[in-house]
Amino acid sequence: MGKDLYYLAASAILTFVMVLFASLLRARAWTPAGMAVAFGNRATLPDATPLAGRAERAARNMLEGMLLFAVVMLAAQIAGVVGPRVALGAQIFFWARLVYFPVYLAGISYVRTAVWAVSIIGLGMILSALIV
Repeated sequence: MGKDLYYLAASAILTFVMVLFASLLRARAWTPAGMAVAFGNRATLPDATPLAGRAERAARNMLEGMLLFAVVMLAAQIAGVVGPRVALGAQIFFWARLVYFPVYLAGISYVRTAVWAVSIIGLGMILSALIV
């Protein structure tokens, strides 16, 4: 497996971790009542704390970004466009998204947006390899 597919798989794992973390935070799964909510159908979720709300928004944003990332990676694989630019774009996307999560959780607005933009640059690098 090339670096590009490695970072696609790593991004999928990161997405799962972010969604799981947000879900457990929202349910307050570290408490007995929260564990019951987490294992239930979540019909009675408690109100989101500010941290849980940020975790949910970050996870949702990652799901959106992951969709775009998967599509451009699939297009690159189908087109047979593999190489250093695609691998670097995938690497930039992953590492930017890895940094994005704790920055978003900490509520650092402008840095969060800058890190998000770096991940979009990674996507752009992959797309540019497809176009050129």
